[in-house]
Amino acid sequence: MACAELEALRLALMNVNGSVDEQVKQHAEAEIGDALEENGPIAALANAETLEEIQRHLDAALVDLEEEAADADSTDPYGAYLRGRLVAVRDAEQRIRRLRERTDGLLEDLGETHHTLHEAFPVEE
Repeated sequence: MACAELEALRLALMNVNGSVDEQVKQHAEAEIGDALEENGPIAALANAETLEEIQRHLDAALVDLEEEAADADSTDPYGAYLRGRLVAVRDAEQRIRRLRERTDGLLEDLGETHHTLHEAFPVEE
């Protein structure tokens, strides 16, 4: 049972952070499998390099997962797994949204700090 969305998200976050744990990367790639070679949201997510790209591709992967979970037999253990995976991916999506909000807030704070510094110490050019 592959958790492709979560593993692709881990790869994307390593891209954004600029840090690669080869063991984690190899595990993630093995877990994702053929979806890395396809032209779909999982491959796009795994290769994302910005938080905006991560959010966009994770949303697309979530749509596909929602459809797969909705079509699954409710009595099948795999269907239960898909619904659990859906909950986990929705949680991850919310965490990425909060991360983007925090980084946007940090950017705004840095801009205000810069402005305040120039107010306190005007520089004439």
